[in-house]
Amino acid sequence: MATYAVGDIQGCYDELRQLLDRIGFDPVADTLWLVGDLVNRGPESLAVLRYVKALGEQAVTVLGNHDLHLLALAVGNDKHAKKSNLDDILTAPDRDEILHWLRHRPLMHVDETKRFSMLHAGLPPQWDLAQARACASEVEAELQGPGFVDFLHAMYGNEPDIWSPDLAGEDRLRFITNCFTRLRYCNRDGRLLLNEKGLPGSQPDEVLPWFKVPSRATRQDRIVFGHWSMLGYIAEHSVWGLDTGCLWGGSLTAVRIRRKKPIKVFDLDCTGYLTPG
Repeated sequence: MATYAVGDIQGCYDELRQLLDRIGFDPVADTLWLVGDLVNRGPESLAVLRYVKALGEQAVTVLGNHDLHLLALAVGNDKHAKKSNLDDILTAPDRDEILHWLRHRPLMHVDETKRFSMLHAGLPPQWDLAQARACASEVEAELQGPGFVDFLHAMYGNEPDIWSPDLAGEDRLRFITNCFTRLRYCNRDGRLLLNEKGLPGSQPDEVLPWFKVPSRATRQDRIVFGHWSMLGYIAEHSVWGLDTGCLWGGSLTAVRIRRKKPIKVFDLDCTGYLTPG
């Protein structure tokens, strides 16, 4: 009975199945963790969703920005429609069932037995693990409740860019969503720098990857995440980054999650469906 975590899939269904075959994933006994961005830009997003959904409780996936983008498109928010190839899902006969299932996925998963957490992008330095879980629950309640359409129409935007317990309403939900699904860089005070996307080291000194902020309240908590294909695989500062750019011709990475140090079990070389940039 093993638990495997896999990086961003983004519609690369064949590569996912090849990777799981290589590592000997048993869909009856093993558990699969997915760091989000199941869909978009790759060729078979619908097949990915159908497969992961069919795994039932053996699959745990958190929501990424592309997954939320799909949900936004489905309710008529087409702000970023030109950046997607999701029509096969939106016109599928099982569309409503799939979207309902996706809307009920969490933003954060915490396994207290293995002492590991999973999210898609990052956390601001002000949040400890309890605060992060509470904030994730706020957005999950919106997505799973009767007001989900309003939330999906209001979620886009870069403001507010710094945490305050006094944030309320759409501003609060947008900030939380941006942390969990879009964050890469912030400054030492925790101000989100959502337009920064380059490799670490190419920014001014005050611009830091979220996991390198010295004051980060979760620096002792082990976290697995995705979202950052330019970063590639990392295992440092108590975080494991698993987005190794399958979509872009990199690889699809799997690690085995355990109470001891996780083991990187396989990198599947990927042909790639898009050219970076």
